[in-house]
Amino acid sequence: MIKIDNLSKHFGPTKAVDGISFDIKEGELFGLLGPNGAGKTTTIRMIATLIPQTSGTIEVNGYSVPKQSEIVRNFIGYVPQALSSDGSLTGYENLLIFAKLVGLNKKEREEKIKELASLMGMENVLNKLVRDYSGGMVRKLEIAQSLLHYPKILLLDEPTIGLDPIARRSVWEILEKLKENYDVTTLMSTHYMEEAEMLCDRLAIMDHGQIVAIGSPMELMEKTETNSLEQAFIALTGHEVEEGGNFRELRKVRRTARRLQ
Repeated sequence: MIKIDNLSKHFGPTKAVDGISFDIKEGELFGLLGPNGAGKTTTIRMIATLIPQTSGTIEVNGYSVPKQSEIVRNFIGYVPQALSSDGSLTGYENLLIFAKLVGLNKKEREEKIKELASLMGMENVLNKLVRDYSGGMVRKLEIAQSLLHYPKILLLDEPTIGLDPIARRSVWEILEKLKENYDVTTLMSTHYMEEAEMLCDRLAIMDHGQIVAIGSPMELMEKTETNSLEQAFIALTGHEVEEGGNFRELRKVRRTARRLQ
C-alpha cells in the first residue's frame, strides 16, 4: 500500500530524513519508532502530501506523491500530533463538519457518525463539548474524524503523546479494533517502546533521519539477542530514547499535553 524508496527531506543544511526506504503491506500496522527529531513526523507529513520531498519516491496505493497527490488524499486519513478538533463544539458537531468536508450526503453522514461513535465507545459523550473530553476521548474523536471518508490508509503521528497511561491504553484498544475489524492499513509514529511492541506488525527504527533496522518486534529482538524492544533499540542505535528531544520539541510536546488534559 505504501512504497518508500530513498526518501530524503532537507531543511537547509539539516537532513531531517536521509535516504530511507521501506514498504507497508495491505492491512498492516507499521510503526516508525524513534526519539523526537528522528524524522518520523517529517516522513509522515511527506506521505500525507503536506510537504514535498527533497528526493526519492513515494507511492501510495500505486499513485505517486507529489505528482498524483490529489488522488492520494482520497485514500488517506491523517491524525496529526496537534489537536485537530474544536473544543468549543460537541463531538457530533466536529464529526458533522468533517463529514461535510469530505462530501458525504446527509444519510451517509448520520450512518457513518453513528458507526464511528459506536466503534470509539463515545456514544454517551457525542453531544458534549470537546473541551470537556478526556485526552483519550479527544484522540478517539480525531481518529473517528480521519475515518469518515472510508480511507484505505490511516496515518497517525504520535497518537498517544501527552496522554496518561490509562488514556494511552484506551487508544491502543481502538487501534487493535481497527487492525482486527476495519479494512485499513496503518502507519503510526511513536517513541513509546511498549506501544510499538504491543501494536505493530512490523516497524522501522529511525535515528537521526535514517532507518537503522526494519522487522517485527520479535525479529528485532532476535536479531539483537535481547528480551525487549527497548533493549533491541539500544543495541541497534547505541542510546536510549529520550522523550522530548530538544527545547523546541519539548515545548511543543508539553503544549500538546496541556491541551489534552
